[in-house]
Amino acid sequence: MSRLLRGELIKTVTTRTVLGFAVGTVAFAALNALVVAAWSGTLDEVAEKEEALSAMPVLLMLWGLVGAAGEYRHRTAAPAALVGRRGRGVVLSARIAAYALTGLLLGALTTTVSVGLALPLLSDQPGPDLTSADVGAVVAGNLVAFVLSTILGAALGALIRSPVLGVVVLLVVNFAVVPLLSGVWEAGVNLTPFGAAGILSRMTHHTTLSVVSAGWVLAAWTVAVTLVAVVVERRRDLA
Repeated sequence: MSRLLRGELIKTVTTRTVLGFAVGTVAFAALNALVVAAWSGTLDEVAEKEEALSAMPVLLMLWGLVGAAGEYRHRTAAPAALVGRRGRGVVLSARIAAYALTGLLLGALTTTVSVGLALPLLSDQPGPDLTSADVGAVVAGNLVAFVLSTILGAALGALIRSPVLGVVVLLVVNFAVVPLLSGVWEAGVNLTPFGAAGILSRMTHHTTLSVVSAGWVLAAWTVAVTLVAVVVERRRDLA
């Protein structure tokens, strides 16, 4: 299993796709820090200041989806199972684990940039300063959101098997369906993986769901979709 995981991990970190998403995620985190901390006006609440340290986990959800679905588009999923001499479900589990580890590294890099850029900019803002405990909680939430979002994206990619279709569906749901739904049923939006990830990473605050509860919601979605993906993978033809 360790050799299989190592092989899948090498694939995730040696593609141009991961580099592109890494640059994009870091760039968004830097832009968010500038917009919230320096350009959005007066921030006198802790929750408002925490938002400057947040990132956008949905980007890594997209990366996991594109990468995992690309295995089927490029017809590399079947050879991986044959060469690894393991069941298809085991191979997919190793692939998802590799994406989780890489997602943790990308999340750490992105969070380091957002915190390093935002904290100096927030020093001139009125109201209470962010304590080390506040910063640590935001960092932990970001990392958890990044890892779970990456796993969820990879599981969705294994189910959909089409990078283009998966990206279109994910973008439409996140940027069209969720905002429309939030206007009429905020509590329902918070129970979606997109809403929960936003709360967990502090992109969203003053909601009906606590940060801890949002973590459990996102974890539940991730576990459920991953289990479905593994079961489906074991039963279908990879050709």
